[in-house]
Amino acid sequence: MNSGRQTTLRAPVTVTGVGVHSGAPVSLTLAPADIADINAGFVFIRSGDDREIPATTSSVVATDFATVLGDHQGPLVSTAEHVLAALRGMGVDNATIEVDGPEVPIMDGSAAPFVAAIDSVGIVQQSAPRRFIEVLKTVQVSLGNSFGELRPHAGFRAEVEIDFTNPQIGRQAYAFDLNPDSFRRDICRARTFGCMADVAKLWSEGYALGASFENSLVFDDTRVMNAEGLRYADECVRHKVLDVVGDLALAGLPLQGLYKSVRGGHKLNHAVLTALLADRHAWRIVEVTESVTERPVAARRLRGHADVTGGLAAAAYAPDVS
Repeated sequence: MNSGRQTTLRAPVTVTGVGVHSGAPVSLTLAPADIADINAGFVFIRSGDDREIPATTSSVVATDFATVLGDHQGPLVSTAEHVLAALRGMGVDNATIEVDGPEVPIMDGSAAPFVAAIDSVGIVQQSAPRRFIEVLKTVQVSLGNSFGELRPHAGFRAEVEIDFTNPQIGRQAYAFDLNPDSFRRDICRARTFGCMADVAKLWSEGYALGASFENSLVFDDTRVMNAEGLRYADECVRHKVLDVVGDLALAGLPLQGLYKSVRGGHKLNHAVLTALLADRHAWRIVEVTESVTERPVAARRLRGHADVTGGLAAAAYAPDVS
């Protein structure tokens, strides 16, 4: 939706699947914010739990094998990045995400089922102008041989490079300018991926119990093992872009900036975003004052919004997989 106003879903919609790590059935409902409930952002609710967790950097408690959100009581929901990518990618500003288990369902390993769910109910405009976080200066983070940065840019652009020893994946690079049409066409169908040797190791350690060829792209040293094959020739790096969109949705507002990532993943995405928000000279909140496509061409600076970064969590450094 090309609008200068905030948006939410027109109606609730539910999808069902399994958790990629537990293998247990799980149901997820995307629900609209109240039409007057502006600036709500994305909020996770666990059925039967009295906690509501905002999808912000301060709620990240782990980035081991996915982005995990929680609070001082512990984790609430894992694998949040794909549904967040769908919401941000399709231009939704405010929504509630309710799950009845500890994980967002993995679905087919991509964001496409969540995009389809959003399409099925539609998006409506709210009364308030859309707000963005505008990157004002470059912020960089290096973690081992991984590198990431956010720098000023008109609109949001991701430039992502991966480099895997597996010859079937190898080195791939992709540049992506975010808008709903390009997200739907070029990114949302890219699936989570891994190598068969790594999957077997995760199974032996009690992880990825719900992983299968129906929800993960799996390689050995000679071929892609899924009967369907690749959805894009460079599907792996496109999925990394999908993860970037979802992980950076934890800024709490859409970003106006260029994100560059080399050999990165969830922990690097979180570290760069945390570094940006911790430097109050590196960003500002702007508000759209006229109808735009994906950029606030006329905007004013807003003050007094410490809620966006209040209680910033330290970056959660841990093993990183796609």
